[in-house]
Amino acid sequence: MTSLYSINYHTRAHKRDAFIEFIKSLLLNPFVLHTRPSFLAADSEETPEWEKKFAPATRTQKNSHCGEGEETQDENVKRYCEVLQCVEELIYDHILHQRQNLIELSRLSALVPSIGRFFTPLPLRNSFIRQDAKRAIAARRSVPPSFNDIRAVLNDAQVTAISSTVKLMTFDGDMTLYADGANFPPTSSLVRLLITLLHHGLHIAVVTAAGYPNSPAKYETRLAGLLTGFRSSSLPAAALERFYVMGGECNYLFRYDAARGHLVGVAPEVYEPEAVRRWSTDEGLIAGVLDVAEGALRAGASEMKLEGKVDVLRKGRAVGVVPKDGVRLTRETLDEFALTAQRALTSHSLAQSRSPPATTTTTSTPPPTVPFCAFNGGSDVWVDIGNKLIGVQMLQAFLGTKGWETLHVGDQFLSTGNDISTRTACCTAWVTNPEETAEILTELCSLLGAGEGGK
Repeated sequence: MTSLYSINYHTRAHKRDAFIEFIKSLLLNPFVLHTRPSFLAADSEETPEWEKKFAPATRTQKNSHCGEGEETQDENVKRYCEVLQCVEELIYDHILHQRQNLIELSRLSALVPSIGRFFTPLPLRNSFIRQDAKRAIAARRSVPPSFNDIRAVLNDAQVTAISSTVKLMTFDGDMTLYADGANFPPTSSLVRLLITLLHHGLHIAVVTAAGYPNSPAKYETRLAGLLTGFRSSSLPAAALERFYVMGGECNYLFRYDAARGHLVGVAPEVYEPEAVRRWSTDEGLIAGVLDVAEGALRAGASEMKLEGKVDVLRKGRAVGVVPKDGVRLTRETLDEFALTAQRALTSHSLAQSRSPPATTTTTSTPPPTVPFCAFNGGSDVWVDIGNKLIGVQMLQAFLGTKGWETLHVGDQFLSTGNDISTRTACCTAWVTNPEETAEILTELCSLLGAGEGGK
């Protein structure tokens, strides 16, 4: 049984978030231990004496610890809050260790070895109280706190924590600002919310995998509803021109030109650091990585007997598997493509780093490693040159913001997603649809407005 559990756990690791699973396990204790069962009334004459001796005290006090009353729910809230207060303290201890470059020695690192960086403390206790009022988490007796409950609490806490320092917000496109494969609708509540963020002085950037080199018009088509909102807004040009689009993960940057009412390209030499320029201008190295990725994807299509059902498309900075019309690929199939490509490219990178230099001169410089991102896009799979971590980092350097001043919002934070890498650079919020994005932006706009009122 233990062996089978171990196999299942490791083969499904790409579907899990270790930190959320950790919090789930902690909250399961008060759910099980304190949401106690109601005992049926028993006939004392039929109850054996030995049973009376060992029966729990709550047996005759069924309303003291359980039931549907408000008092019981309040007690459950307190118990959940106690757990989350402890997690708050673990996170802050982790941050203090980060500052001394001793991250491996934090208590949280010992409990969750894969944990990364935190850029702000997280007020989880107060966020739980707010989310419980919406989701009735503490009132539930049959369903324990879930992945989505904890994700909502973490989002709430992160938005609250960063509201006083945020200067840059970056967004994924599909399933974050608009439906998968769709365009930004002009009727979306996100139009007003994003304009409000620009009004409050924030920089806004869409960081998307969609790669259209030298084609701002194609991005304008995807963002048509938002850009229409910009043109009809009363915001000054300086505010509107704080809007950017980073395409192809990190390969193409555009900004909004208020005078023209359109997106215009930003030259790479303006925002790309030298370390990125070393590989971004080497078309031979990039082609080599894409060759490996294409080979892995074609092999995967053959092994899963999908030839004739999918197309393998090659672009200048990406290669992907796209289902033909009428074909729908399962999540498991998409994950298999992504993980296979990740493995092949990681092996390629290791082989490149271990290969002997082309020359024997001591002044020769080894070729740069080309970063990549292989991810499940929901209905297709793509391997991109570069990743969103680089895209966000370049925006931060270009706009002069730090990790605790940047919030990235996206829907792909599992290991087969392309938002997860941004956790290394900034604060993040994990959503599953544009409606959730609107919910957290509404809260953020409210906090920003309250902050201005207090000045």
